[in-house]
Amino acid sequence: MLQRSRLPTVTTVVERSFEVEATVEEVWELLSDPLLRAQAISVVDRFEVDGKVTVWRLKLPIRTLPGTIPVRTRDVERDPPRYVRFKGTSWVMDVEGEHELTPTEFGCSVRNRFVVDGKFPGVETFFSASIDDEINHLFEFVSDQVSSAK
Repeated sequence: MLQRSRLPTVTTVVERSFEVEATVEEVWELLSDPLLRAQAISVVDRFEVDGKVTVWRLKLPIRTLPGTIPVRTRDVERDPPRYVRFKGTSWVMDVEGEHELTPTEFGCSVRNRFVVDGKFPGVETFFSASIDDEINHLFEFVSDQVSSAK
């Protein structure tokens, strides 16, 4: 069994935005749903609902981490259809995510902010290196879902 790191946590804070040709309400339907949100994250291997908590099983490409890591996530603030903030906890990291939606002339601007507190060596490095890819996955997921609904 791996031992939890005795090192201090290392925090990574990232903010990225993108625009999508969809209404705020259409985007809200996707990003406010914890199960749909999980589908947009490439390292989520599977997920399940446990009451008001959604457990994401992350498969992180860190060779010293075995299998999948359960991250218990829950929404902590919602202002429909404009804003959702969620928190997740696990033994390798804590994460906080925010999605803020703003109408634009051609659709919706989505501001994404993530704070990852790595408790295991390599977690914060992985997220720092892969956040742009993850934001691209989120953009593609939202765009694909909106397109298929029309």
